[in-house]
Amino acid sequence: MHIVLATSNKGKIKEFKDLLQSKDPGLHVLGLNDFPDLGPLQEPGQTFYTNALAKAQAVCDHTGLIALADDSGLEVDALNGAPGVYSARYSGENATDEDNNAKLLQALNGVPPEERRARFKCVLIACTPGGEHITAQGTWEGRIAEHPRGRHGFGYDPVFVDLDSGRTAAEMEREEKSARSHRGRALRELIRLWPDFAAKTFIK
Repeated sequence: MHIVLATSNKGKIKEFKDLLQSKDPGLHVLGLNDFPDLGPLQEPGQTFYTNALAKAQAVCDHTGLIALADDSGLEVDALNGAPGVYSARYSGENATDEDNNAKLLQALNGVPPEERRARFKCVLIACTPGGEHITAQGTWEGRIAEHPRGRHGFGYDPVFVDLDSGRTAAEMEREEKSARSHRGRALRELIRLWPDFAAKTFIK
């Protein structure tokens, strides 16, 4: 089976590919880089769900394959839920991970540790050419560090501290991060729901 991930983010593709192929080694996982004529995907919504659904449907319509899209982001309580759906472009349309982390730490300058509570959220949607779709969600609770730590991961991983371990996501090895992360949880939920979805979708 071929599945297209609705992203060109190399870190996200690797994370999803590792998780998916650990369940089904025969799964062939593609990314948007395999379809250069598709162009940039739009994120028109104000929620993770609407953005994920729009991306999944667009990729599915273009490729004719099952498309898997997520919309993920970081919500910080002290910032009234920001950056939220704007996480990837928090410091501008062409923002780097370092730019976004620097802006986040500056926004929280002087905020004490107990008030730096945050969470990663992920909404994951698989869409078929027949118009069926399935939704799964995952949340990872934590807090924002005062300084970046760690060399792994991507995005806000260097500043996101896991509440249980006290380490940032960037200080974790891949297996530990996958076990705890919002995307890992959403994907495990999707896999749990998949057999019933597949039966309804593909067995006519």
